[in-house]
Parts: sequence; structure tokens; C-alpha cells
Amino acid sequence: MKKLLFVLAIIAGTAFTASAQSSSTGHFSIGFDGGFPVGSSSDVYSVVLGGNLKYEQPIASATYFTVSAGYSSLKVKDVFGGGSLGYVPLKAGIKYYFNGAGFYGEGQLGAAISTESGGGTAFAYSPGIGYTIDGGFDLGVRYEGWSKNGTFSQIGFRVGYNF
Repeated sequence: MKKLLFVLAIIAGTAFTASAQSSSTGHFSIGFDGGFPVGSSSDVYSVVLGGNLKYEQPIASATYFTVSAGYSSLKVKDVFGGGSLGYVPLKAGIKYYFNGAGFYGEGQLGAAISTESGGGTAFAYSPGIGYTIDGGFDLGVRYEGWSKNGTFSQIGFRVGYNF
């Protein structure tokens, strides 16, 4: 896990150095995250709710380096005792706007850190697509997987506001 975080830090440094040549500035967005577990994950969990803060820094024409941090709560089905489990996803990736329009594709890698005692950390990956609306709203959908002794999978969505 330390190697993954080190690699993400190197990528971030490279992206910010490369963006020094760009005339555009980066921006933050805050968003609501939701998701529906898929595959065997849907046997145990019913829904994922949370929020996140994302930063996007331009590194080339229509291409942005992204970093995000947030909180996700996985609702355990009542059959398994109910309740919820908390995770802090930390991810970095690349976002590309197609033809300079609002449509984009994004891929992120990182870690999902459990807030439960002894819960550990999972490798997180999330490819997705979305659309940025004039006025700053961002709508996205993604597949997200967290791998550690098996994989938790979800179809996630994000509604965000850029500032």
C-alpha cells in the first residue's frame, strides 16, 4: 500500500509540474456520491452513500489530473444485522474531455481505507463517464471496485458542483 501511495504522489507531482506550462487553472468540486452494489456485493450491502471533494488540474489540452477524497457508508442488509460500514476513498487519475465538449471519460486508482477497527485498506479503481454542465454542475457514473481478499463492486454516481 505504501508503494501505491508513493506512486500516486509521483504522478501528482509530475502532473502539477507539467501543468505549469498551461494557462488554465485547476478547480475544486464538491459532490454527493451514491452507488448500488453489484455482483456478490449486492448479497450483503444494499446501498452506498457519501460525499467527496475533488481537485482537477489541467495537464494537456482537454486532459486533467484528478485527486479526490471522501467518505462512503455501505449499508449492510438487515438479514446480516443491519448497520453500516465506513470507508475513506482516496484516489488519483486522469479525466479527458472528448472534443472539448462537456462529455468526459475518467479513470482513477487509489485506496479505500476502512474506518472500522482492523478493517484495513483496499486497492480502489474506478473507470467512468460523465458530463459537465455549463454553470459548474458535474454528473458522472462509474464502475468502482475495492479489492482486498475479494472485491466489493458497485455502480456509482456523482453529482458535483465545480468552484
